Amino acid sequence: MAVGQKLWKRAKQIIPGGNMLLSKRAEMFLPEQWPAYFSKAKGCKVWDMDGNSYIDMSIMGVGTNLLGYGHPEVDEAVCAAVTAGNMSTFNCPEEVWLAEKLIELHPWADMVRFARAGGEANAVGIRIARAASGKDNVAVCGYHGWHDWYLSANLGSDETLAGHLLPGLEPNGVPQSLRGTVFPFNYNNYAELESLVDAHNIGVIKMEVSRNHGPEDNFLHKVRELATKRGIVLIFDECTSGFRQTFGGLHKMYGVEPDMAMFGKALGNGYAITAIIGRREVMEAAQTTFISSTFWTERIGPAAALKTLEVMERTRSWDNVTATGLDIRQRWQSLADKHGLKINHWGLPALTGYTFASENALAYKTLITQEMLGQGYLAGNSVYVCTEHSLEIVLGYFEALDSVFGLIKECEEGRDVMELLNGPVCHGGFKRLN
Repeated sequence: MAVGQKLWKRAKQIIPGGNMLLSKRAEMFLPEQWPAYFSKAKGCKVWDMDGNSYIDMSIMGVGTNLLGYGHPEVDEAVCAAVTAGNMSTFNCPEEVWLAEKLIELHPWADMVRFARAGGEANAVGIRIARAASGKDNVAVCGYHGWHDWYLSANLGSDETLAGHLLPGLEPNGVPQSLRGTVFPFNYNNYAELESLVDAHNIGVIKMEVSRNHGPEDNFLHKVRELATKRGIVLIFDECTSGFRQTFGGLHKMYGVEPDMAMFGKALGNGYAITAIIGRREVMEAAQTTFISSTFWTERIGPAAALKTLEVMERTRSWDNVTATGLDIRQRWQSLADKHGLKINHWGLPALTGYTFASENALAYKTLITQEMLGQGYLAGNSVYVCTEHSLEIVLGYFEALDSVFGLIKECEEGRDVMELLNGPVCHGGFKRLN
């Protein structure tokens, strides 16, 4: 048995769930066969504990490494921060420079707070917005982390977040007193949002700008108009979407300005940094409550973010990853057409994915992961694109994928996919309202 699998078995005995992030559990990829742990990562390659190398055509550190793993300029900036000292009794000046840069990129915003993880950035945003609006109730569309404020939506009834969070996720441990404070709505369903606002004294609307589908019928503009008219704080969660299609928030592409927005994942190219930006009149409400954390003051995150933004701006990375993602999407479609298979596409171009139109879709995803792993690729049914995904790498990936699509065609014509799998089918991931 590979070193990584042995370690994963040990981990599950001493760490609840085996690790810190659901999206990285071995069972989400290839149960009983996934290498699980890395010894090194560079560019778009990852080495496991046995020294085997793989080209990452998968989730690239869950979308954190838009410039590739171990970008030399970003790492150099981080090493300089470490050498100079990461923590002290004083504050790091980088947080001021980073705040100024984010405001420059988003002229509607006046003030910034920083955190280190997406879930906590969302919790900070909600706290500030509730303080600013003077109201408890929140309407949400999208995934916004693990904190009590969000999972409380699952306390209402079995149907409240059905198909919204993870299958089978229970809000155990979330106080029952939070019931009826958070109300989900479906993306592009303006009438549903309007009825929530009418019925529940909503003070905050919090949503992802776009995930699997773009806005239809001026949806985002209507939401903005509704929030303005009713005195509601509008928050765009751009932790995932930020910097992938524009230099800043995806909302810039649609010409809709929120009252607050948060960024994470790609902002530090693998180093922990998240930002909450907003209009002065909203953000100043942070001073009327208590939001404070020791490690939000460390230096590595802001130093990494400043250099990441500098490299992004110089290379126009957002154009690069969007073009590559669109190319990958087109090649998936061509491969499906070649083998007479039907696939459905989803995601932003730089976070592109597809699903087979088949009741065996999850088993096919597992088969792809299994077969591609044997050919030196980390692959499923999505690619989180980075600037290191060159045309040569993309072509090699599709050359390897061709025969796997051939196997799937055989299964669609009667071959038993379970006989091709060397272990169980992978677990399903997030189900969302958008």
